[in-house]
Amino acid sequence: MFFLRVHSVDTEQPLAFEVAEFISTTTASVPNPNPKFTERRGVAHLFRSTSHSSLPNPSSRSTLLFIVAVPNYLSFDDLIRFCGSHIDHVSELLFIRNDGMEDRYSVLIRLVNQSTADGFYCSFNGKKFSPGEAEVCHLLFMMSVEYTESAEIAGTPPPGCTELPTCPVCLERLDPDTSGILSTICDHSFQCPCISKWTYLSCQLCRFCQQQDEKPTCFVCGTLEDLWVCMICGFVGCGRYKEGHAVWHWKDTQHCYSLDMRTQQIWDYVGDGYVHRLNQSKNDVKLAEMNSHCMSSEGDCGTCGCSDDSGISGALFSSKVEAIVDEYNRLLATQLETQRQYYESLLVEAKSKVGSSISEAVEKAVTSKMQDIQIKFEKCLEEKNAVADINRNLIKNQEIWRKKVKEIEERDAAAQRLRDEKILDLEEQIRDLTVYIEAQRTLGNMTDSDGIREGTLLPLPNKQSSPASTKRQTKSGRRRN
Repeated sequence: MFFLRVHSVDTEQPLAFEVAEFISTTTASVPNPNPKFTERRGVAHLFRSTSHSSLPNPSSRSTLLFIVAVPNYLSFDDLIRFCGSHIDHVSELLFIRNDGMEDRYSVLIRLVNQSTADGFYCSFNGKKFSPGEAEVCHLLFMMSVEYTESAEIAGTPPPGCTELPTCPVCLERLDPDTSGILSTICDHSFQCPCISKWTYLSCQLCRFCQQQDEKPTCFVCGTLEDLWVCMICGFVGCGRYKEGHAVWHWKDTQHCYSLDMRTQQIWDYVGDGYVHRLNQSKNDVKLAEMNSHCMSSEGDCGTCGCSDDSGISGALFSSKVEAIVDEYNRLLATQLETQRQYYESLLVEAKSKVGSSISEAVEKAVTSKMQDIQIKFEKCLEEKNAVADINRNLIKNQEIWRKKVKEIEERDAAAQRLRDEKILDLEEQIRDLTVYIEAQRTLGNMTDSDGIREGTLLPLPNKQSSPASTKRQTKSGRRRN
């Protein structure tokens, strides 16, 4: 059973972004057509009841869900798209931003009923925000949410509750019965590169574990030995075998979870025992699952059965080692299967890209060839039209020249007829002149001119003469008379 208190002096600000377009394209009948999307700035404090189990059950479930941390590279619009069709069942969604944490923000989601809340929890709890990243969605059922302007009230646990860290990496290291986070070791690799994305300027504990540029010291006495780090606020104090400043910090602030800087083990002051589930080695920064719980004190007491070298402890240790090896083997098999699926998806994507590129190249080549053929066809059409125009002009010129040739032939025929007529006329005239000359010559040779003086000149029989010869005869007759 979880409770949330938010130290905030701000009010809820409505958000206006692309969610309207996104919701309008999901389903035709939306259960909640007008969800409320707001943003608030403040510091979230997460508490858990110590009297109930953290596993989901009918008594601890509610319609209010809390996403512990959303990476900052995921915008508000991206988170809504990440929720998919489940956003239709959301009645209220509140983004909580902490100015001191630039790399992440938290989200409160209120669903319309318990069945939709259970479906939302089952669908997204433990799901990666992005396939290529390591951060996963950690969801918790919230029993109540309080807003206060007092930092002291916000940091004070309710009766019967203990405060939990809001860092997802710190929650990951706690036992499931304490943290409520059901996922196991980071599923990217044992080197946990994803932790470095959450640490800088956000979680003091992660920064101490991952980036120790200088040797840490107790904030009170300055000692370098037996240091414990508060998982809630990052306070560094010495253990109870030094000055006990870590215990004093718990009594003053009720921050009950503290991490041993030497062994990377987590101590619960309320339960008086270790509650860590994952242990991180300083040498190779690997995470290992821890199943043993020393219930004596902070660290190695030297008196309990944990340090006993008897056969029973050896057998227990061997069984624990075998369990860890089995867990690692299962994890390795899971990772190999995940990598296989990932690379198969890459191969499928590459094949699809190659197929699409080939189809695009073929289409481009065909288009280019069609364009060339179209250009050649257009040129042929232009040439055909030009030849047709020339042919029409030639036919037109042929008709014109035919007419001209006919006219010339007619003119030649008329001229030939005129020449023939002129030649006939000239021949008749020559004949008449010959006859006349012969007649004159005969008359000149005749002595008896008186005998023919009263004579009559008869015409000679002749062929049918032409009008021209008739004219000549008329003329010659006139001359004779």
